[in-house]
Amino acid sequence: MEPGGPCGFCPAGAAQPARYTCPRCNVPYCSLRCYRAHGACAEGFYRDQVLGELRGRNASPSRLAGALRRLREQRETEDELEAAGPRSASAPGGLSGLWEQLAPAEKAAFERLLSRGEAGRLLPPWRPWWWSRGAAPRLLEELDGAPAAPESGKDATAEEPVPGDGPGARPPAVPALPARIPALASLSRGPVSPLVRFQLPNVLFAYAHALALYHGGDDALLLSDLCATLLDVSGALGAQQVFASTEEALQAAAHVLEAGEHPPGPLGTRGAMQEAARILLGEGPANQKGYTLAALGHLVQALGRARKLAVASEDRERLYRARKKCQFLLAWTNENEAALTPLSLDCTGAYRAHAMAAEEVAALTGELERLWGGPMPPAPRTLIEELPG
Repeated sequence: MEPGGPCGFCPAGAAQPARYTCPRCNVPYCSLRCYRAHGACAEGFYRDQVLGELRGRNASPSRLAGALRRLREQRETEDELEAAGPRSASAPGGLSGLWEQLAPAEKAAFERLLSRGEAGRLLPPWRPWWWSRGAAPRLLEELDGAPAAPESGKDATAEEPVPGDGPGARPPAVPALPARIPALASLSRGPVSPLVRFQLPNVLFAYAHALALYHGGDDALLLSDLCATLLDVSGALGAQQVFASTEEALQAAAHVLEAGEHPPGPLGTRGAMQEAARILLGEGPANQKGYTLAALGHLVQALGRARKLAVASEDRERLYRARKKCQFLLAWTNENEAALTPLSLDCTGAYRAHAMAAEEVAALTGELERLWGGPMPPAPRTLIEELPG
């Protein structure tokens, strides 16, 4: 039930209609700025966020950084209001009190952990939901039904550890499959393009990357950031790009990470390719499309929730188009399960090609450093010098 009447924190004579209600004191307000100006309630709320993250409740590097950022913004808002005029005193034990309780060495150590990205070692491990069955799915199988021999005695997908895999990992919550998936013919007026299949690797690459980056993305406070990352990394969702091959689709997403536009996250480029292959392969031949349907259904829900929270009409429209694309891919996947195996093998091939290229670069770098005697080339030597006459 939406609050009625004017905002309780806007200046007199310029009050905007109230759209929200403070969950602590039930005072109506119109915007985030007015909520932050709400002193004690806002500060208490953000302080609880940081304390909850530090205690390890659903903690992740992204969530902790987000909570600290919101606390910093709250303090800046309060400083601006204090400079503009008198205001009520802050609640005792606020943010300044929390930070002041730390010794200088503790403050320095905490900031060092955040800046180096090492705080994640102190957080509960996260495990992808598509690994809920325990064993890694096989990516190669002989046509006669006999399983292919794994390379070097390993499973074809077990070349790198899974994020959060191991003792102490929280059991993942597998997204529920959509209750109803419309027929593909009801969503398309004409024949479906054969290039539709190549959108899936691009979307699932971004999905795996974003979930690993945001530690599962379950926190409502991170929903907007999660969806923004999804749309930026996936050209199929964010820019309505069309790809002619799996390699092109994966390269487009990988380029966004390699160009430094987004952090590589726990998976990195190769890891996101590998996880896309695992999602496409599913639980096995009996239900291969299950994981892809669950991932797309998860995306439809997340994008729909983010659209309701978006303020700018441009953002709402972008999220709407991305959600419609995921609904279309959901219907396509449901009716084209046989196409998923070739796509998963293409993703595995791209992953291995990147791994081989990285090994070659590492070997070449090591050889150069051995010849140079260090990580940098020696200073150029003068080969010909004119002697004085």
